[in-house]
Amino acid sequence: MTETKPRKGLNRRELLSRSIAAGASFVVGAGFVASTDAAWALETQALKPETMATLIQMARDIYPHDHLADEYYAIAVKGYDTAEAADAIEAGIAGLNAVAQGKGHADYLSIGWERDRVDILRSVEDSAFFQQIRGGLVTGLYNQKAVWPLFGYEGESFSQGGYINRGFDDINWL
Repeated sequence: MTETKPRKGLNRRELLSRSIAAGASFVVGAGFVASTDAAWALETQALKPETMATLIQMARDIYPHDHLADEYYAIAVKGYDTAEAADAIEAGIAGLNAVAQGKGHADYLSIGWERDRVDILRSVEDSAFFQQIRGGLVTGLYNQKAVWPLFGYEGESFSQGGYINRGFDDINWL
């Protein structure tokens, strides 16, 4: 007779009972954000899971690429999930949610139309919080080697002899 060892972590039933749906893209639970349409999840350390889900949606709205999965945006904003940054990020997301509530929505994440979310982002684009997130996304998103092929970028060329002998003069588009 074999003994079964108790499993660590959550089973599917526990996950669903402890989580709430946030928008149509994420499941937010105690200490994690998970995708509803792909196999990834992100454990949060210092930020509330709802805050991380909002940051991911905000990142997608600032730099929208339909062919990029939410996973890459999650990686790009994961650096804000630190004890040092948590207070400022939580306050920034609270401000973003306040603007959304002022326009009749429950919060930023619950807004279904991208156009409406972008209008809210435009209204806060001069804030230090928005500029911090936007600036961090430039490197956080586009420095991920995993996204380079999705944009047709082959990476740096120096280690492979430079661009001169690697298609520099291919101008078949002209």
